[in-house]
Amino acid sequence: MPHPTVALIEQRVSARRFDPSHVLTRIEIEELVRLATRAPTAFNLQNWRFIAVLTPEAKMKLRHFAYDQLKISDAAMTFIICGQSPDYATVSERLRPAVESGLMTEAMASEWQEEARAKYDDNPKAARDEAIRSAALGTATLIYAAEATDLKSGSMGGFDADAVSHEFGLAPSEIPVMLVAVGRAAPGNWSQKPRRPLSEVLRIS
Repeated sequence: MPHPTVALIEQRVSARRFDPSHVLTRIEIEELVRLATRAPTAFNLQNWRFIAVLTPEAKMKLRHFAYDQLKISDAAMTFIICGQSPDYATVSERLRPAVESGLMTEAMASEWQEEARAKYDDNPKAARDEAIRSAALGTATLIYAAEATDLKSGSMGGFDADAVSHEFGLAPSEIPVMLVAVGRAAPGNWSQKPRRPLSEVLRIS
């Protein structure tokens, strides 16, 4: 019998139809984000933010900037998942709990901070790439967190990023990377679509 995590991966679908009567509580939303933030990030930067779009007015505003995708208004809520440009100065703060617990030394935390400074401080492309990577990892983890808590999700890359940034008050250092609708599925969703054979996507060197 497959491990429960394998079963979640096998059964996950990208939902297009949601039950518009379904409501998520604040506790449920917080738990989804708590699980999503277990995803890895470089230097433990945790350079992401999750904006929960919940009210009917906010949903319609977001739907307008996402090419009128119905699932935004029908789902219980939609997350705007933002990547943040890495700030090497925050590394010591992010690593402090690990140092205090004895997981790593002060010297190692200082080394990581210097490595982050060297990698991102004068390299806007590397910083932007890292922001997108972190948000993408958080998105994937959120999707499976939803599946594990008997919810369905539908991710969306089709939206006006500049308009979303402006209307939802994102900081200049934040990039809206993905939208993820979350809620209870309504009838009529497709099953998981077939995947390409491994022979086309796997190379073993």
